[in-house]
Amino acid sequence: MEPEPTVSQQLKDYLSVTGMTLKQFSDICGINAGTLSAMLNEQRRISMHNLDRLTRGMGLAEGSLYEAYLKGCLLNSPPDWRRMGPFIHRCAELGKLDCLERLVHALADHLAYIPLLFDMAELLWNEGKMDAAAVLYLCVAQCEKYQHSERLALSRYRLFTIELGNDQESNLRAAAWFEEYVDRLDESNQLDALKDLADVYASLHRWDRVQFFAEKLEHKSLIQYRHRLKRKRKEAVEDRPSRELLFYLLYAYLLMANVCDAYQEYDKALQYVNFYSNMEHLGVVELSEAEQQVVQQFQKWGKGNACLYRLMSGEVEVLANYAEYVVHHAEERIPAMYRILQAANRFGLNVDHLLEPRRMNLLFEKRSSLLGIYNAQIVANHYIRYISELALYHLRAQRYETGFRYLLEGLEWAMRYNHESMLIQCVRLFEQYRQEASESRREQYKNLICGVKKDEETKLLVDERVQLGSSCWTAG
Repeated sequence: MEPEPTVSQQLKDYLSVTGMTLKQFSDICGINAGTLSAMLNEQRRISMHNLDRLTRGMGLAEGSLYEAYLKGCLLNSPPDWRRMGPFIHRCAELGKLDCLERLVHALADHLAYIPLLFDMAELLWNEGKMDAAAVLYLCVAQCEKYQHSERLALSRYRLFTIELGNDQESNLRAAAWFEEYVDRLDESNQLDALKDLADVYASLHRWDRVQFFAEKLEHKSLIQYRHRLKRKRKEAVEDRPSRELLFYLLYAYLLMANVCDAYQEYDKALQYVNFYSNMEHLGVVELSEAEQQVVQQFQKWGKGNACLYRLMSGEVEVLANYAEYVVHHAEERIPAMYRILQAANRFGLNVDHLLEPRRMNLLFEKRSSLLGIYNAQIVANHYIRYISELALYHLRAQRYETGFRYLLEGLEWAMRYNHESMLIQCVRLFEQYRQEASESRREQYKNLICGVKKDEETKLLVDERVQLGSSCWTAG
């Protein structure tokens, strides 16, 4: 195999084929003719700025010369961050992760460059270039895995948030892997990390872990909040978490209420509702405008959840009030209708009037509140459970075609998100009512289940290959 031509050789070939002089090409690409001559003779290092100019001048797609530049100008020379830094950033912009990984792998042998890689990762993170940032964070984490630095902890936190996606089992692995690093984060990131971990475990219904991180969130946020109150009059410049401190404290109580709800301890859940709806127990005298907005949102949630917990405890007379709350809070409709249907299936209630399309137009979509976007994994979990409860409701009412339509939709969503518990629940429900399913629905179900088996076989094969070909770049 012939060696890949260098950037200088490709430029020579281009000038030879086109018959251009250096002066003519200089006018096209905007690089001084003398500089071009030095590049051709490899007497001058090529900067990233000039590399992109050469690429455009030769009529090539952006990044076409990056592989040659990486091999001929970066990997075969002593590390020089003045050239490597811009190269990493341009690779991130163009999505050339293969070049990025090769360079970062080479830099991993030079520990003095790890802080620079981390700073670049943070820059890419803030610019939203998550895939490229992940390559750098993983390198930093691997190179500092025996350290107890905040840089290692923050790299692991960033990787955790980047890895979160539609696959619930992958989310579980990401959360379990990150747990040991959360206490090493600085205060400005620790509260967000605890909240994120609790949210992931809530979406997975791992309520023991939700309780654990909710208690840690309460403890740490309360300490920081009281400390902030004491220093309120002082002009202190310090790192702050992404939200108001009061938010994290109230959110901890919200999480604890959710845990009690899951364990059907509704009286206890109502106590936590009072904690996050009423500020008196915190001794708060004066709230900032931002804190008032936080309190307003939690009080709104408290109003709905208080009604919900009474409904789930058997006070079916509050259904009308809860349904009215749902109508006026569009962002809560999917989780609220999931719980209404759950109550209907538990207590044998008729809620047909609430399922009219004119009243409830429920689609899977992002949800937001006064405090920002809802956790994506929790939104997906609510939608899958809503569809499943809706299917059960119609099947019990002997509306079999409608019930199976929703049931198979729920099965598809559970497969898409690798939501094992809901997938099992949908399968059990279909088998329970199988005799009522039409031939077409049975065939649709069979095809979906075959897809599940095929995915599992593929996953096992991939896992085996990963284990055989693992390297220092694996996340574990």
